[in-house]
Formats: sequence, structure tokens, C-alpha cells
Amino acid sequence: MFSSYELGLLSQIGINILLGLSVYVILSAGQLSLGNAGFMALGAYTASVLTVNFKLPLTLALVAAGLVSSGLGFIAGFPALRLTGIYLSMVTLGFGQMIAAFFLVFAYTGAERGFFGMLPVKAGTIWAWTIGLGILTYLLERSKAWLGVRAVEDDEFAAQVTGLNTTVVKLSVFAYGAALAGVAGGLYAHFTVYIEPHMFTFSQSVMVVLFVVFGGSETIFGPVLGAIVLTLLPEALRFITDWRLGIYGALLIVLLMFRPQGILTRAFLRRVASLRLAKRKEMS
Repeated sequence: MFSSYELGLLSQIGINILLGLSVYVILSAGQLSLGNAGFMALGAYTASVLTVNFKLPLTLALVAAGLVSSGLGFIAGFPALRLTGIYLSMVTLGFGQMIAAFFLVFAYTGAERGFFGMLPVKAGTIWAWTIGLGILTYLLERSKAWLGVRAVEDDEFAAQVTGLNTTVVKLSVFAYGAALAGVAGGLYAHFTVYIEPHMFTFSQSVMVVLFVVFGGSETIFGPVLGAIVLTLLPEALRFITDWRLGIYGALLIVLLMFRPQGILTRAFLRRVASLRLAKRKEMS
């Protein structure tokens, strides 16, 4: 039904959606992480070592990758208790770079030579994880617990006054966002069947943030749309070869100039929902 190229593209979209969600949940509490490529790397190496060296099933390896990345994300969340804005972003950036630097010299995982031997994962498996974790994130966003996340984003001081434990909220979103990035990293490692530290650099973290900025950070559908469009756009521009990256960057600049809040916002989705409701009433 699908060619190997199309299946590869679908797989990359699924992985990128998970990465976009990993930034989205952290940003929902007003915290910007530029280190999610580091959590992705940790998940990639953890899952790969478990499947290659310890012969664990991929499912268990991905669960372990998510848990290990979540634990490190919990630790990385502590600076968020005291820092905000650009200062927190710089700390998370340094954290991500530190993880990549560790694997660059860690002989057990191949150091700069990289790690290989993973069995390729099917696109269906990637999308099963993407849909499952996407639904889980959607249900969390609809839960009462998420009201605390939004409260911290809107006014952290006011949230503390009302009795909300903002420390727990911040650490929880960092841990969950890191877990999503870790699972995405594990899937990515088994998609590429070879990983090395230079795959998880600062530019990767920035690209993941762009998924959220482009699609919109106010709704869970924003990073999903951003991941889909920004994964497909370079492929759609392949026919212009040398100018492809320049036009890609220009399109991003134009969008951010005229719609800095991203394509999808809560207000936009409410308007769409009201128009649908009005149309149904007319039809009935």
C-alpha cells in the first residue's frame, strides 16, 4: 500500500509528534525547555542497549526509556523552581548538551562511533505509541490536574496563594515531557537502527520547539499540526533543491510575523466548534 519512502516519512511524523508533545506539556506550565534532544538521546540509548545487549522486547525497552528519561527530567525540573524565561531555557539547554557530551565519551555505547544493531521498527508500531501517548496527553489536558498546570502558566504567585503546590506541578510536567521525549528517542533509534551523539544536538531541540511555536502552544493539536507540516514541508520543497532550506526558513519567518501565536489557538478552535454547531442546527 505504501512505499518504503512513504512509510519512513510516516514514521518520522509519528516520532516528531511525540517530540512536539514533549515540549508542549512543559510549555503549558510556562516553562520553555531547550534540552529535550538530551532526553531523546537518553531514551534512544537506553532502549537500544536494552534491546541489543539485554535482548529485551521493544515494548519493555521503550517503557524503560520513558522511565529513565522521566527521572532525569524530574531532576532537570528543579532549576524551574527558581528560574524562569531565558535563564531556565539556558539551563535546560546546558542539561541537554551535557547528556549528548556524556554519550560522546561513554565507551559502552560506542562513544563517538555510535551504537547499532537495533532491529527496525514498523511504522504501525510507531503510530501505536504515538496515538496511545497522544490520547493519554489529551486526557491529562482534560483532567482537573491540568487546571493546576494552566494556573501556574497564567500566574504562579496567585496559584500558590490558592494553595496549589506549584513545585509538584513544575516537576511533574518536566518529568512527563522528558518521558515523551525518551519514548520518541527509543522509537527513533529503532527507526534509524543507528544512533550517535551528534544526532541529538541543539538544532534538534530548536526544531522540536518550532513544532509547538508553528502549530500553536495553546492546544494539544498545535504541536501535532506543527510536527506534520514541518516534517512534510522540506520534502515538498525538494524540487527546488538549493533553495529549499532558504524558502523553508522564509515561510517560518512570515508565519511568525503575521501569526506569532501559531496556527491553532483555543479561540480559533472555539470558533470552528461554534460554526459546526450552527451548521448542524441549520441542517436540523
